[in-house]
Amino acid sequence: MVEVVVGRQKWNRGAALAIRQMVFVTERGIAREAEFDDKDTDETIYAVVYEDAAHPVATARYEAIDHQTVRTGRVATVVTARHHGYGAQALLALEAYARQQGLTMAVIHGELDAVPFYKRLGYHATGKVFEEDDVPVQELRKNL
Repeated sequence: MVEVVVGRQKWNRGAALAIRQMVFVTERGIAREAEFDDKDTDETIYAVVYEDAAHPVATARYEAIDHQTVRTGRVATVVTARHHGYGAQALLALEAYARQQGLTMAVIHGELDAVPFYKRLGYHATGKVFEEDDVPVQELRKNL
């Protein structure tokens, strides 16, 4: 059974951070100091997809940047669970949460190899490619 949890519970945060450690730091070689930034606090909201209550497989982080825009980010799926739509489920859950909060726009800084994934979910590339945490990314936006 698949469950998506959106919230700031400590156990959900722990699952989100563990997934990011596996995907971004261990697998991708991103410096842990860059991956775990000052936006990861006790107040941060995460979406985590669980294949069962004890097996978190995907995550995304929520950040309201103004009264109408959410910045989703740190979307990650563990290697053994890829190509099942779990990353999309995490991202769509945060979009639904943002709509419930009255937000109307989602923005994400997508790594270049992930841009097609975001486009399939309705995002549109805006602006030029730039570096973020030593990785080339492009800003994408979506009306909620």
